Amino acid sequence: MTDKMDLSQLHQLSASNQELLRHKKKQLVYQKGENIFKQGAFAPYVMFVQTGLVKLYLQTGHNKQINIRVAKPGDLLAFSSVFGEDSYTYSSLALKDSEICMIDKEGLKQVLYDNNEFAMKITSSNFKNEKHLLNIISSISHKQMRGKLATALLYLSAKEFLDEQIFQYLSRQDIANFASITAESAIKFLKEFEKEGIIKIKGKDITIEKLNELKDISEKG
Repeated sequence: MTDKMDLSQLHQLSASNQELLRHKKKQLVYQKGENIFKQGAFAPYVMFVQTGLVKLYLQTGHNKQINIRVAKPGDLLAFSSVFGEDSYTYSSLALKDSEICMIDKEGLKQVLYDNNEFAMKITSSNFKNEKHLLNIISSISHKQMRGKLATALLYLSAKEFLDEQIFQYLSRQDIANFASITAESAIKFLKEFEKEGIIKIKGKDITIEKLNELKDISEKG
């Protein structure tokens, strides 16, 4: 355990806010493949990703899950626990070695009360995450498998992940879980997309060659 979190990364807080959080946090390093927290477990902390990549997923049945997003440095996890959630509503796993700062949710709540600008920035960020979750629900409910996979590939190829080489950390099962389809179907449609020249596959890496065509498949479902 270390104590080197740079609280300025949580937007420029006042000295008193930083001092409050300094006594309300723990910092841990999670190895690649290690669970950070589990869906349904007691949630005393909000997590701040300092380095690494973290996969967030819902456990929907025995050995079944839906991947909902990938958190990167600067992201907060389990923010809903600040507003009364006693347990984690999803699970998280380190896709690569990751430094995670665990912030006591009561301490963070006090900082939000004291700092309106900080609270608004955090709320705005989490609104974007809620919008992404609504898109996932829409994709699962209304799209065919090709459309689901196209939607997942567009998300994983977004600008925010360009420097992360994210596909190097994802199995084909992971990609399938982002699309809510089977691994067999994901592999089949990836090959189809490659044959159609929409994507290029080299080892684990996937590059989008025809963005507009992939968007069209995603939108039409």
